Amino acid sequence: MNMVGVDQVLEKLSTVIDPDLKKDIVSMGMIKDLELNDGNLKFTLELTTPACPFNAEIEDDVRKAVSQIQGIKNFDMIVTAKVMEGRSLDVDTALATVKNIIGVASGKGGVGKSTVALNLALTLSQSGAKVGLLDADIYGPSIPLMLGIQKANMEFEDNKLQPAESNGLKVVSFGFFADQEHQAAIYRGPIISGILKQFLVDTNWSNLDYLIVDLPPGTGDIPLTLAQTIPITGILVVTTPQEVASNVAVKAIGMFNKLNIPLIGVVENMSYFICPNCNEKHYVFGEGGAKKISEKHNIPFLGEIPLNSGIMEGSDKGKPIMLTNPSSPSAESFRKSAKNIAAQCSILAAKLREEMQAEAVEPTPTS
Repeated sequence: MNMVGVDQVLEKLSTVIDPDLKKDIVSMGMIKDLELNDGNLKFTLELTTPACPFNAEIEDDVRKAVSQIQGIKNFDMIVTAKVMEGRSLDVDTALATVKNIIGVASGKGGVGKSTVALNLALTLSQSGAKVGLLDADIYGPSIPLMLGIQKANMEFEDNKLQPAESNGLKVVSFGFFADQEHQAAIYRGPIISGILKQFLVDTNWSNLDYLIVDLPPGTGDIPLTLAQTIPITGILVVTTPQEVASNVAVKAIGMFNKLNIPLIGVVENMSYFICPNCNEKHYVFGEGGAKKISEKHNIPFLGEIPLNSGIMEGSDKGKPIMLTNPSSPSAESFRKSAKNIAAQCSILAAKLREEMQAEAVEPTPTS
């Protein structure tokens, strides 16, 4: 009987394709520490993010592929995940420990952007990723209220701001420094931009897979500052089904396109209401606004978040639904959206890797 070889194993494993990246798992470097000894096969499958929607499918495909290799007596696979770098860390030495920065934007206020940003951050953290959350809405910081940690001691050590920690998240917000109940933030654009830069660059974020930046609504100084200060993975746009919200969201998309900032996709909040008596979906604010944006501007549609009193009450009382009712349909909608967002970050990371590899092999022009 012919003994199976490592090349045969890798050849079979290379038939397994990552559905998001459209590449085989061997060429993507997802097979680690492969050992083959007398028909005993062992390796680590390193997925691109713990929140990928296809992780279970990829793992199943790998097991099927191995089962088709003649000569394998025993098979031991360890499954891990290592989030890919979705931005150029070589360029950004100040934040070299943050693999992905996701700006969460909206064209207008009132669409529940901060609620979406917070619950998505919590979902990514629950998946096993290391996540930070920066509340960049200096004029109206709401993340402290939503997390129930209005009073947080944020200290400086070695000239770095130490973020607060809450439910697995590293959190920074201007709301920790201001009296939110009695004091309005009145600052001109340059000061606002300076505060954001300090929160970004002068914070000890440590090692993060994802830094979620909750941007203020509109196309003002802070989104511009974020886009122009550091390389980011991309922008997630939050909208609601109404045409007025969709129209304004398109303006935000236009701004980021002009700045050559990648768009991760669009999420529709308050998408529908599920009647508690009949379990039917009611599209209170209209239907399909975000999907139309997705199709017209060729950006991914990443999920629908229902209109739910539990989500709203949780935001007001500092008890996010991902913590208080993680098995609810509403929490599942956040989970599905977060997986889609993580998948898009992996796609952007793979594209960045290809571009960097292409630049590395380009011949130097001769004079």
